[in-house]
Amino acid sequence: MRNKWIWASAAIVAAGLAAWWWVRDGPVPVAVVTPVRGPAVEAIYATGSVEPTVSMPIAPRVAGRLVELNTDEGRPVRKGEVLARIDDSDLVHTVTELAARAKFARAQYDRTKSLVARGFVSEVDLDRARSDLDAAEASLQRAQAQRDFAALVSPADGIIIKRDGEIGQFIPVGQPVFYLSCCAPLRVSAEVDEEDIPRVHVGQKVVLRADALPGRVFDGEVSEVTPKGDPVARTYRVRIRLADPAAFRIGMTVDANLVVSRRDEALLVPSSAVKDNSVWTVAGGKLHRQPVKTGVTGSGHTEIVSGLTSRAEVVAEPGDGLREGRGARVRAAK
Repeated sequence: MRNKWIWASAAIVAAGLAAWWWVRDGPVPVAVVTPVRGPAVEAIYATGSVEPTVSMPIAPRVAGRLVELNTDEGRPVRKGEVLARIDDSDLVHTVTELAARAKFARAQYDRTKSLVARGFVSEVDLDRARSDLDAAEASLQRAQAQRDFAALVSPADGIIIKRDGEIGQFIPVGQPVFYLSCCAPLRVSAEVDEEDIPRVHVGQKVVLRADALPGRVFDGEVSEVTPKGDPVARTYRVRIRLADPAAFRIGMTVDANLVVSRRDEALLVPSSAVKDNSVWTVAGGKLHRQPVKTGVTGSGHTEIVSGLTSRAEVVAEPGDGLREGRGARVRAAK
């Protein structure tokens, strides 16, 4: 009976040792991939929004209540078109009064001119009449200009992108009632970190995506880089010219990738396979740690510049239990 217990204990110990050996030194299951050839794109990421290249505020030059609205947001307008009017009833009465005074001054001047010709009055009287006429006409022109300022006129062909006013509302001098987008297509204004701005230049290619337009990729080009950055946000504003501006709407949020370099036919492995500048490979059923030199690193793939061949079997997601020379049971990565 005692021998049986001894043999049973020995069997348990042996099984435990075998299990320990298997866990520590036995073949480990790994998923492997083969490096692929493809484009390696180094880019600077930035976020921005779509804006009009030219945005003009249209504001009255006289204060008053808004009595007429002839357009609204999203409407195209033509140069010289009257968009709205401020109440100008007082100015109309002023113009009527000054027009009457100018008419009287003209009659006085003509009468004095006739009397001078006949020798009944002196040239001094004619000069006085001429001065009165000039003053009356100047006052009339000034009043007419102020009356005309009550009409808000489009300065160019374009689209009204914003309206800030309702009929009956009092509008102070200089407060915009409309914002006009005109004269150029839409563009993207993006903020780039100050650490990356030295690698940004005019003419640089940009790849753009917008959440409002899922599944689509758009081309762009850097058109301007502002010379002064924001010291608080530590960013610089970069303006991007759109290849297809008609696809966007003002205010859309855009993800921009400013392309620094692009190498076609680069050797690529999953980014998850690279740790501490090395990858794990499987050769002859054994694991080997292979130092590599990496290039462009992205969320999906990493460029391998040297240290790896295109036929190598690379562990897609190396775990903590990998050791040099340990056996491996290979399965293809999903």
